[in-house]
Amino acid sequence: MSAREVWKRELVALTRLAIPVVLSELGWMALGVVDTIMVGKLGPVAIGAVALGNAVFYTPSLFGIGLLLGLDPLVSQAYGRRDYDDCHRWLAQGIYLAFGVTPVLMLLIGAASVFFTRVGITPEVAAPAAQYLRILVWSLLPLLIYAASRRYLQGVSQMRVIPLTYVGANLINWIGNWVLIYGHWGFPAMGVRGSALSTVVARILMAASLLGFAWRYERKRGHPLFRHWAGVQLDRIRQLIRIGLPAAGQIVLEVGAWNTATLSAGWLNPISLATHQIAINYASITYMIPLGVSAATSVSVGHAIGAGDKARARRAGWLALGLGTAFMVLAGIIFFMAPRPLIELYTHDPQVLAVGPSLLWIAAAFQVFDGVQTVCTGALRGLGETRAPMIANFVGYWLLGLPLGLILCFILKWGIYGMWIGLTLALIVISTTLLLRWHKESKHLVEAYSPTK
Repeated sequence: MSAREVWKRELVALTRLAIPVVLSELGWMALGVVDTIMVGKLGPVAIGAVALGNAVFYTPSLFGIGLLLGLDPLVSQAYGRRDYDDCHRWLAQGIYLAFGVTPVLMLLIGAASVFFTRVGITPEVAAPAAQYLRILVWSLLPLLIYAASRRYLQGVSQMRVIPLTYVGANLINWIGNWVLIYGHWGFPAMGVRGSALSTVVARILMAASLLGFAWRYERKRGHPLFRHWAGVQLDRIRQLIRIGLPAAGQIVLEVGAWNTATLSAGWLNPISLATHQIAINYASITYMIPLGVSAATSVSVGHAIGAGDKARARRAGWLALGLGTAFMVLAGIIFFMAPRPLIELYTHDPQVLAVGPSLLWIAAAFQVFDGVQTVCTGALRGLGETRAPMIANFVGYWLLGLPLGLILCFILKWGIYGMWIGLTLALIVISTTLLLRWHKESKHLVEAYSPTK
């Protein structure tokens, strides 16, 4: 087989891995969108309560999910070695870790709801937001079990069921919202509490669905998942935390930076906040593509490392970078060429339309760097390297980009443009750092890789 045919074959394989993950990420976004739409008829207070509750729930839950990202290299490398029992053992430790971390995160989320009114949230929003959050917090454990099961299924190349699970979860959530928010089919009208309860039920079914599929898949292969279910192995849990903790830190640093930018936009004026939110929504949608490619890259690199094929691991990383970057260039061109029509899908407000195009032009520029850093993060995670992305995000966002953005925004009076210029600088630094790190690591895979046992 020629080199060209090898690259083409592996590009097709990578694309097949990435598409289900992209659809899954869009499904994750859709759950929150469904909740917001379904409470919309209750009025602005209900919309604000659901938005606030989800925002508070979002960061701790992402930290828990980030801890479980260590399963990506551990399961995929074991699968590449054809050590299927080791894959099972890693899934077991991931679920034990989910049980262990859940009470701590639940306490943090519950405590946050108590302080809503003390940090300036109006009482009419704070009360329903607290009610919403106190029910939603019970979805945390099934969400983390789902996350562990998902990392496992991705590691053994069984991704197709994941977007199907999200389709089912969104349908169940939509029906549950309709029944519980407004009191259909003989149920009481629970308002925002009904929306939270519907989400809890959907996430329980998500966790049960993926665990059930994993059991069914392994039974058909002759490797029953639960026949020799591993007990708690502290050395493995420590290794999982060692890899997952920096990944969780990287997620929190990135999300925290963008939340800070949103807060800063709110300090300016409503027009700046609205324009910022529209641009963020578009950037979030396009970001799902390289994020899916990133997850597929982590699995592909891990499989190749486990099989001892360093050349294939390196090809997987560079192919993914080409795929993710090409899409973000295309998205950037659309942002640059048609900013006004994109903004008009949200609003025809003349002030927003005056500010928005320039902001989307900045977004068009940083899209490319965002795609590069995301795919590099996945490629490095496939090697078991998660510290470099965390450090790069800390330096890029918190030492350089955000301080510069705040100076440009508030001291030099550049407004929301200054904040986005600072964030773009952060992404340039992060993507360059991680690209150089991947180039270095991929040249020395034999020395860098130590098989997991």
